Amino acid sequence: MLKMAAIGCGYWGPNLIRNFNAHPEVELAKICDLDEGRRRHMASLYPHAEVVGDVDAVLNDASIQAVVVATPVSTHFPLGKAVLESGKHLFIEKPMAASAAECEELNKVAKAQGKHIMVGHTFLFVPAVRKIRELIASGELGDIYYVNIRRLNLGIFQKDANVVWDLVPHDVAMLNYLFRSSPERVSATGQCFVQLDKQLEDVAFVTLEYPTGQVAHIHVSWLDPNKIREATFVGSKKMVVYDDVAITDKIRIYDKGVDVMPHYDGFDQFQLAYRHGDILIPKIDAAEPLKVETSHFVDVVLGREPSLSDGALGLQVVEVLEKTCVSIRQGGAPQMLAHTNV
Repeated sequence: MLKMAAIGCGYWGPNLIRNFNAHPEVELAKICDLDEGRRRHMASLYPHAEVVGDVDAVLNDASIQAVVVATPVSTHFPLGKAVLESGKHLFIEKPMAASAAECEELNKVAKAQGKHIMVGHTFLFVPAVRKIRELIASGELGDIYYVNIRRLNLGIFQKDANVVWDLVPHDVAMLNYLFRSSPERVSATGQCFVQLDKQLEDVAFVTLEYPTGQVAHIHVSWLDPNKIREATFVGSKKMVVYDDVAITDKIRIYDKGVDVMPHYDGFDQFQLAYRHGDILIPKIDAAEPLKVETSHFVDVVLGREPSLSDGALGLQVVEVLEKTCVSIRQGGAPQMLAHTNV
């Protein structure tokens, strides 16, 4: 059994708590939150767990082996570091911390303590995303030319982060997982229309360039009439459209493309052959991503498998977020990225 505690019962924490509590090899021993109302609610749902308002009650309990941190990103570094220094494994929500420097420090502490960090990049555990990874790895799509991602909705506006820090982590983590690489350069533009007093961008256009040749364009917005969660992967052989909002048929594989005719005598004879083949809708498992993610963390801590979303990936994602914001401030100037190895 893995004895665990959770810190943070706001927006996302209860979902993690529910899944870890349901795991047959997890004993949920403590739940911590500053808000008394939330503590009462958690105590009613999980009477077997001790519900506390003091983080030290978690940190000083030597019997607890791992801690979930699902709090505002500004608190990730101090809480995460305290958890690791108390000799406990750490599951921390995305983004890993508020800066690349903080991520590096957390990774350093984890290594010194011999403990695991896992970052909550849930999209790595979405069955449709895993299917796309299989399609890319098998060569069925050919060489990936580019990816176009749209993550749009009316809200939810955040008070302490812009749309880049709120939404882009999903896509950077997903792309790094799919490409088995991380971008080497980022450029971006963005605008703030609503929270002008805080200068928090509510729309951004981000371009990532990967050392393996792929280009990804990400459009994120809190100010759009439609809820769209869509990614288009254009390959040399086939193309894939992933619609995360769709209830069914989340992936469509298009046997479409353009082929250059192999033989021609002159430029005036240059010809392209357009392919308009079938559309395939593969069967996708209906597993709950959070259940898969939390089970994976248990397996990682118990030494059964390596982490898919470790501190190295967390650092890469946060560096992209930082450099994206720098590029926006500099009018779209490209920014080089240092942590490009996965």
